[in-house]
Amino acid sequence: MSSSANKGRALPRAGSALPRAALPWALVTPALGWTLLFFVLPFIAMGFSSLTAHEGGAFTASNYSQFFTNPSYWQAMVNSLQVTAIVTVISVLLAYPFAWILAEQVPERWQRLALMLAVLPFWTSYVVRSYSWLLVLAQNGVVNRALTSSGLFAEPVQLANTRFATVTGFVHFFVMLLTLTIFANLKQLSPSYRKAAADLGAGPVRTFLHVVLPLTLPGIMVGAFLTFVLCIGDYITPQILGGNNELLMPQLVMMQIGRRGDFPLASALSIILMAVVTIAYLACARWLKIERA
Repeated sequence: MSSSANKGRALPRAGSALPRAALPWALVTPALGWTLLFFVLPFIAMGFSSLTAHEGGAFTASNYSQFFTNPSYWQAMVNSLQVTAIVTVISVLLAYPFAWILAEQVPERWQRLALMLAVLPFWTSYVVRSYSWLLVLAQNGVVNRALTSSGLFAEPVQLANTRFATVTGFVHFFVMLLTLTIFANLKQLSPSYRKAAADLGAGPVRTFLHVVLPLTLPGIMVGAFLTFVLCIGDYITPQILGGNNELLMPQLVMMQIGRRGDFPLASALSIILMAVVTIAYLACARWLKIERA
C-alpha cells in the first residue's frame, strides 16, 4: 500500500521534469520561428535573386560588378557614408552635453519630466516631422523669413532640397536617441570615480577626459551605431528633404524597383549596404573591446 502511494507521488515529479527541461525551448521557439520566417528566409531569397540576371534568370555576378563599375552607384554609397558620418558626429556632439545636463544638473525629481519632454519628437510621425522641416526650411519658411527680415540676406536662401536639409532632419531625430543612451550610461556611473579622481589631484577637465568620458564611451558607441544603421538605411528623410538632388543608397535601391523593376540589382545593392553596416558593427565592437580591455 505504501509502495503504491510512493509511486503515485513519484509520477508527478518524473512527469514534471520533462516540461521543465523543454520550457526554455518552448519560450524561444516563437522568436526563432519569427526570425527564420521574416529575416533568414527573405535574406536567402534576396541573396539568390542578387545572383540572377534581370532578364532570363541565369546566374551571374554582374549585379555586383555594376556597383563597382558604374560611377553613379559608387557615388551614391559615398554620399550615404558622408551624410551618415556628418549626422552621427553632429548628433553625438549635441547629445552628450544635453544628456550631461539632464543627468547632472536637473534635479532627480524633474528628470523623468525632462526625459519625457526630450522624447516628444518620437511621438510624432516620422513623415510628419520630415514635412515639417520642409516647411520650416522652404523659400517662404520660418528660417528664410528670419534671415531676410534681419537683413543678413537680401533674398531667401536655398535650404530645402539640399544636403543641409537632410542632415538637419536626421539630427533632429537622432539627437534624442543618443541622449537616451548616453543619459543611461551617465546615470550608471558611480560618483566614487569622480571623488577618487579629485582625491588624486585631477581637476574637472582631467576627470572628464580620463574618467567620465572613457566610462561612458559604451553608451556613446551604442547610440552612434544605432544612428549609423538607421541613417544609412533611411529613405523617407532624404526623399522629402533632399528633393532627389543627391542620390543616396536607399533611393538608388528604390529606383531599381520602382522605375526599372530590376529586383536582382536592387537585391545586390541591398546586400552591399548590409555588408557596410556589418563592417561598421564589427569595427565598433572591436574598438569597444579594446577600450574595455
